[in-house]
Amino acid sequence: MPGGLAADRFGGKWLVGGSILLSSVVSLLTPAAARIHIGLLITLRILSGLGEGVMQPAMQALIARWSIPQYRSIVVCVIFLGLDAGIIVGTVLTGVLCDHGFAGGWPSAFYVFGTVGCVWFVVWIFLCYNSPYTHPRISTAELEYFEQHTGSGDLSSHHPTPWRKILTSVPVWALAVAFFANNWGFFTLAICLPLYMHDVLGFDMTRNGAFSAVPFIASLMIPIFAILADWLRSPGRLSTTVVRKAFCVAGFALRGSLLIVAGYIGCDRTLAVVILFGVVACGDLAVATVVVNQLDLAPLHAGKIMGLTNTVAILAAICAPLAMGALTYERSTREEWQEVFFLAAGIYAVGAIVYLVFGSGARQSWAD
Repeated sequence: MPGGLAADRFGGKWLVGGSILLSSVVSLLTPAAARIHIGLLITLRILSGLGEGVMQPAMQALIARWSIPQYRSIVVCVIFLGLDAGIIVGTVLTGVLCDHGFAGGWPSAFYVFGTVGCVWFVVWIFLCYNSPYTHPRISTAELEYFEQHTGSGDLSSHHPTPWRKILTSVPVWALAVAFFANNWGFFTLAICLPLYMHDVLGFDMTRNGAFSAVPFIASLMIPIFAILADWLRSPGRLSTTVVRKAFCVAGFALRGSLLIVAGYIGCDRTLAVVILFGVVACGDLAVATVVVNQLDLAPLHAGKIMGLTNTVAILAAICAPLAMGALTYERSTREEWQEVFFLAAGIYAVGAIVYLVFGSGARQSWAD
């Protein structure tokens, strides 16, 4: 929430850049901290989380200023595609580094990704600006284009925040519930999938990293779904509300169903990877809603709304691994993993129903 407030007021450049830099420095220090004391390691993980907590709200503030409403689905989804691309590269490379890397194996993963993040930060501070109005090299024609299509001169001003209306908005809380459901499934896959591959399907670390990354290649389909969403939202077709609800419900329903199927496919490794590939692909439909709808509701306050909805959603990142650990604690068998997948499917169902009934894609009366 503080990250969203700061991003809408001061811009997202330094918040996004600073969050990546902090996490990168934490990554570089992690191997040493792990050897010194577990308390120090936990402290570094908390610092990393505090830094990354402001990243998504700050990204929304930047997107609100650097995109026009007609193409926001594709803009947001292409940017968030980096999240899944990072998982693909990270899981593959980490598996290889753990088995064959320098500095004893697993520490090399932290050194490599920490270094990459620091280099990225240097590039970021020279290329990124908070809005078209602060970019030193933007042309007059480009600036006029933004003003004509967004009327976004107000986005660079500091307006009072209608906190009471935001906190009592039914569509905002419906989005928060959908975001929570989406994150539950996402973190169940991103964090728990390698363990499932190892314990149930019997992959070694290197193959585990490679095959755990395969399902997330399906995320390359996100731009296709985003283009379809924006095409359907064009004048004379469907309303933004209908499109957002249809994509959210379809994505959640298909992903939940395939997760249940994944628990009953036996020991066929190829089929398991194919099914999980479908799980990720179907979930990408919902991404065109949960990470874009903040901009539909109120572009001027998109960072704050993302701060609120992401605060609710991040609870899933905490609870999903804990629930997985509790359900698979005894033996980590296929039957126990079926319970994990059923739980995720149930949460998807709740998220779909709540958003279908209470969600909205319309600009809210308090948005300006």
